[in-house]
Order: sequence, then C-alpha cells, then structure tokens
Amino acid sequence: MNAVGGQDERLRVLVVDDEPNIVDVVSMALRYQGFDVQAAGTGAGAMAKVREWRPHALVLDVMLPDVDGFEVARRLSEERAGVPIVFLSARDATADKVRGLTTGGDDYVTKPFSLEELLARLRNVLRRAQALHEPSSRLTFADLELDEETREVSRGGESIELTATEYRLLRYLMQNPRRVLTRAQLLNHVWNYDFSGDARILETYMSYLRKKVDAGRVPLLHTVRGVGYSLRLPKE
Repeated sequence: MNAVGGQDERLRVLVVDDEPNIVDVVSMALRYQGFDVQAAGTGAGAMAKVREWRPHALVLDVMLPDVDGFEVARRLSEERAGVPIVFLSARDATADKVRGLTTGGDDYVTKPFSLEELLARLRNVLRRAQALHEPSSRLTFADLELDEETREVSRGGESIELTATEYRLLRYLMQNPRRVLTRAQLLNHVWNYDFSGDARILETYMSYLRKKVDAGRVPLLHTVRGVGYSLRLPKE
C-alpha cells in the first residue's frame, strides 16, 4: 500500500467534516502523501461512504450537523465495519476524549491542529490496524485462546465476541502473560495516546474484558493495585 508501506493498493481515507476549508486542507495533505481520499459533510453521508467505498480509515469530526461523530462511531462499531477512526474536534476535555475512544475511536486530535500531527497519528492508527491482520501464531493461556489470523477468541471452547479495542488489549496481555503491565504501557501500546495520567479509559475496557473473559470462570485478569494489570492464574 502506498503512503504507509504495503503493496500496490493506495490507502483510502474518508474525511468527515462540515467545514469545507478543513476538508479541503486535510484532503489535499493526505493526497500529497499518497492517500486516496473522499469526503463527507454529515454523519449519514459518512455511514453511506463507509458502506460503499470501504475506506481503510476515517478522519471524523465530532460536531456534525445531523448526528455527532461519537454516534457515527458507535453505529459503525455495531455494524462491525472494522474501520479505524481518528476523531477531530474542538472539544478538548478529557471526558470528551474518553468518550470518543470508548465509542469506537482509535485516536483523538483537537482543533486547532497541525497537519503533521494529524498525519502521524493517522499513520500510527493504520499501522496498528494492519498489524492485526498479519499472520501469526495462536496465543493461549490456561483455557483462553486467541487466534491472531482469524481474530477469534474463546475460553474453554466457548466463543467470546470482542470489539477491536478489547481485542488489542487482550492480545497485548496474552503476549505478556504473568507480567505486570503498567497503565502507561497498556495505554501506549493499545491506544498510543497520552492521557496525562487519566486511566479511566483503561479501567473501562478492563471492566468490559472481565465481563466477557472471566464471568463465571476462574479469573485470569487481575488488578495490581497502584501499578497496572496482569494476565495470570489466581494465587492459591
């Protein structure tokens, strides 16, 4: 893929914003870097473009005239569109960033922004998405299994449905069994984002994972108070 390092296919990026000047500037910068770009000015238009054009990533404004970007991300997640999203917003409160990244977003860039930062974050998101599809070995711990080729997860032979972010988090834990991973390590590896010490998004996703992976079973996901989390069997 041109622009990020694949084969012959150009990476497709959908830019969604109701401000034409931002669409023009971002689209021009992306095309200059070798991306194939289309644009939409509404949430409904973005949903339609995703279904028809199948972009590799979205640059998605939060404030849209019909539905906000958070709702677009939520609906795409429900449809299992599997498209990475970089939110673009003038709303820079931590609560907004957390909301964006727990409704299906992969990164969050605040306005005003530099094109260099946006391009760097977009490339990071695309690299992480591509890494999920690279063939690798099956990961196992106790009766928990994760197939990196099919992205199927099961425990005790029972299938577990995970979102893309839950999958990345569990995969990293399974790549480092029994190790205590700090909050900073997990935030950096799974989200590649600086939350300035705010770990609410990580705590939220660990809660989601526990409900799916540990519910009614021997717990494997453990909190190490004041440090982070670990995938291990309970201490006897």
